[in-house]
Amino acid sequence: MTDAHVRATVSAALDGNKDGLNAAILSLHYPPETTGNAPYAGALASGLANRNYRVNAFVAQPHYPEWRVRPGYGQWRRVETIDGVKVQRMRHYVPRPPRGLRRLLSEISFGIRLVFNRSGSADVVIAVSPALFATALAAVRIRLNRRRPGLIIWVQDIYTLGLAETSEGNSVSAAITKIVERRTLRAADRVIAIHPRFKDYMVSELGIPAERITVIRNWTHLRPSLAMPKDVARTALGWPVDTLLAVHTGNMGSKQGLDNVVEAARLADEWRAPIKFVLVGDGGERAGLERLAQGINSIQFVDPLNAADYRCALAAADCLVVNEKPGVANMAVPSKLTSYFDSARPVLAATDPQGITASEIKQSGAGVVVPAGDPQALLVAALELTKDAEAAYTYGAAGRRYCRDVLSADAAMAAFDGLIKNLMRPHVARRGQTRATDVTIRAEA
Repeated sequence: MTDAHVRATVSAALDGNKDGLNAAILSLHYPPETTGNAPYAGALASGLANRNYRVNAFVAQPHYPEWRVRPGYGQWRRVETIDGVKVQRMRHYVPRPPRGLRRLLSEISFGIRLVFNRSGSADVVIAVSPALFATALAAVRIRLNRRRPGLIIWVQDIYTLGLAETSEGNSVSAAITKIVERRTLRAADRVIAIHPRFKDYMVSELGIPAERITVIRNWTHLRPSLAMPKDVARTALGWPVDTLLAVHTGNMGSKQGLDNVVEAARLADEWRAPIKFVLVGDGGERAGLERLAQGINSIQFVDPLNAADYRCALAAADCLVVNEKPGVANMAVPSKLTSYFDSARPVLAATDPQGITASEIKQSGAGVVVPAGDPQALLVAALELTKDAEAAYTYGAAGRRYCRDVLSADAAMAAFDGLIKNLMRPHVARRGQTRATDVTIRAEA
């Protein structure tokens, strides 16, 4: 094959025509899950498909944040096509409660399924972390391929920081996790960080070369819609229309530290304050939180909602709550923030004032920050925020503007597309010369 033919092959593949790139996405979480990484993994897959990539998503059966496989799922292997993406769902071990060794085994079981599953002929593999240990196993298998695909690891949480900030595990588990995280990320051709602070940490503490890390911010994954009046949204959900509502959505796990919200609701009862805290979602800590909240009238638990009802829940709120356990500062950017900002409702964050979440609230101008683990400060701020209509409007408008200007889905997809094509140019050139077409993750047809 001549150099001209190679250049033509590369150009065709990278310009997104019918002979374009094959992408495999590896993710523990995927729609119909509506919280955590799932909406972003699904949006990336469909976004690349819309840009004429051939996309295969290798994912777990839907189980989060409930930590139980949803009705209708649970097959050993299930294949379906969604929004132009071939989605292969694989059964793995789902622990309940999802703590410690059980959670580690869950990730490893998913990683084993990835190792023994064929992705077709992927040019590039995008692995989402979490799940770090599943990604580590997949990375080892990919590197063993004679003509391996490009590997991109998309970091949504930093495990090493998470163990330190949540005080989970011991020094041995922390050391092992740091080694695994460092080696896994160093095995990638490119690493995507969702925040500049993630990049700084990966460079300084994990030794990842800065030039291999690209920052691509998470975006709002809700479809554009007209603003819904608060009373209409509450009526649709059967929520009270005559009281102030402070709404928290998403996972109820350790790092959320939602006992702080329960104690704020207890204070609201004592003060006879006209406010109710609504916790929407599920997670490993929900049962304990419900026990803690017994006898408290100013709190309500709501099961996870579908996309339409979730948007109603955001519209129904007087303010939207982000709560983090004391000590949690830089391990993650709460995925709910993008949806909160897009809802045009004010955001109240109980978190480390120097952490990532606080910096996002301050940079966006979308709300106020109070210290983590201070239920009285949370309650006072919620009452002040929900009673000041002018301030609430100003914060909500700022959040939506920040979404439009900084957290754009179109900008994120363009960044992914550009990163993949720049990474794959030499890979596709070699493929054009050798006609090698079947390199990837191996296994069952």
